[in-house]
Amino acid sequence: MIEVHQSAQVYFKHLLDQQAEGLAIRIVVQRPGTPAASCDLGFVELESVGVDDVVVPLNGFDLYLDAASAPYLEEAEIEFQEETTGGQLVVRAPNIRGREPTPEAPLAERVRFVLDAEINPSVAAHGGRIALVDVDPEGVVVLQFGGGCHGCGMVDVTLKHGVEKTLKERIPEITGVRDVTDHSTGENPYYT
Repeated sequence: MIEVHQSAQVYFKHLLDQQAEGLAIRIVVQRPGTPAASCDLGFVELESVGVDDVVVPLNGFDLYLDAASAPYLEEAEIEFQEETTGGQLVVRAPNIRGREPTPEAPLAERVRFVLDAEINPSVAAHGGRIALVDVDPEGVVVLQFGGGCHGCGMVDVTLKHGVEKTLKERIPEITGVRDVTDHSTGENPYYT
């Protein structure tokens, strides 16, 4: 499951000893299985711990994992690295962002992964996002642009030279990419 190094256990125990009785440390994965996934560690009142939370018994206290987050914390490690100015908690969770679908996975699943892992982080810099609407039987990917991409004057360039090129390179059976966004209704386009 999750490995909590001795250094982190000592650190957590020290933190808990400074708090009022009845608190525990709980880990929740936010946006699991996506490139934006993050691990939140925080105090929680013992009475608020979920009945299905995974309990990890440690040296002198229990660590709680949100039940829905637990699969993403498989093979995770937590350690505390001491430094001259104090230290920092390091969480390594190789499964937090999910795993890349195999070549045998459904085409839509593979397209969604490339969108989430590679394309959306780039267009997010301009306040945009791209969602998969459909993949037709001929391998044409149908997309919906949103945010800063909705109504953007450069959307055709983004579609052809960015999105379509990347998708075809990563998933060779894609035959084309089509945008079904009504760009005339964009309220806050990045480029007008």
